Amino acid sequence: MDHHHHHPEHGVLKSPYLIPTAIVVGGIIIALAVYISIPKGPTPGVGDASLMRGIDSTDHVFGNPAAKVIIVEYSDFDCPYCKTFSETMHQIIANEGADGDVAWVFREFPLIEIHPNALSHARAAECVARTSGTDAFWRFETVLYAHQPVDPSTYGALAKEAGVTGDAFAKCYADAAGPSSTVETHILRDRQNALDMGAQGTPYSILLVANKDPVVINGGYSYEEMRLVVSQALGK
Repeated sequence: MDHHHHHPEHGVLKSPYLIPTAIVVGGIIIALAVYISIPKGPTPGVGDASLMRGIDSTDHVFGNPAAKVIIVEYSDFDCPYCKTFSETMHQIIANEGADGDVAWVFREFPLIEIHPNALSHARAAECVARTSGTDAFWRFETVLYAHQPVDPSTYGALAKEAGVTGDAFAKCYADAAGPSSTVETHILRDRQNALDMGAQGTPYSILLVANKDPVVINGGYSYEEMRLVVSQALGK
């Protein structure tokens, strides 16, 4: 997971952004425990998954929206662990999700305190979604991670690489910053929801299984780890 590394004496950050090493170590232990105890189901990570905002029409859904298993990821485009987890999730959707049993929802969680460009990246991704649709958003998500760390001056070229044409994207991005922007409002709503649940880094995901309590998945799991989590959730 990507965490904040500022020291408290700088006065820049206060909890929930600062994470003692013990908790980071604990996070690794939790992740391993999930992996080892998979027959009993994932071990809940840090946070209260019940506070997750329900999925709605503003969300970016990859796969079948009515899937039995849905992974809602809160992510930062400058976070290297998020890049790894993105690769994991693309494999999960292609394989475990081939029959429509698994879906992936992407929500914005820019760690603006340690990644100065993360909010810009989120604005660009949301503008691709608004001007070119969900499929384009997921192509752009892949492109952003492939070029990580991204220079914001290259968004136009990267959008083109994701198949975005015309000037609607540039117009959207030009107006995407600030409190009056619905793009920024959307991003900050996602981010606040993650913080409300107790998220302390990225990627931070929630595993939703029909008729079961939601479970926190902390960190960038490998494909093998997520395959076990998903298979167990599907009862396979």
